[in-house]
Amino acid sequence: MRQIWLKMSSPEQSERTPRTCCAKVFIQRDYTEGTACKFQTKFPPELEGKVEPSVFDHTVNTINAMYFEAERKDTRTYCEGCLACLTAYTVFLCVDTHYEKSLKKIGRFIQEHNKNVYSPRGLMIVDPIERGLRVIEICILHDSSDSRS
Repeated sequence: MRQIWLKMSSPEQSERTPRTCCAKVFIQRDYTEGTACKFQTKFPPELEGKVEPSVFDHTVNTINAMYFEAERKDTRTYCEGCLACLTAYTVFLCVDTHYEKSLKKIGRFIQEHNKNVYSPRGLMIVDPIERGLRVIEICILHDSSDSRS
């Protein structure tokens, strides 16, 4: 029988598993529209029967939308940069940047989806920031056939 260890290091960090205890599925970055942080929405065959394609699609599209919002340039981010220059970047000792706030929001979304949607199905999404924004890693913690026996 395989053992799975989950550790919650803090409320803002995602759950982690040992590297050798589970099968993994990787959702690659989609560079068809440039270098913006966007992941492929093609449903991986390894998740067939474990999660519905519509649930997977909603998760990846939401993550993509959140990264788009994080990287968006607007008046607020330009003012944030000017304020940083004027204060020799000491303002960031007191205030998180728009990007840092967005990364925390994405982490909370993934953590919440893991808890409510993916963990009951024996899956776990690893925050893409932990993989250098290269992939969305989905760990298959246990097969649905393992839970029946």
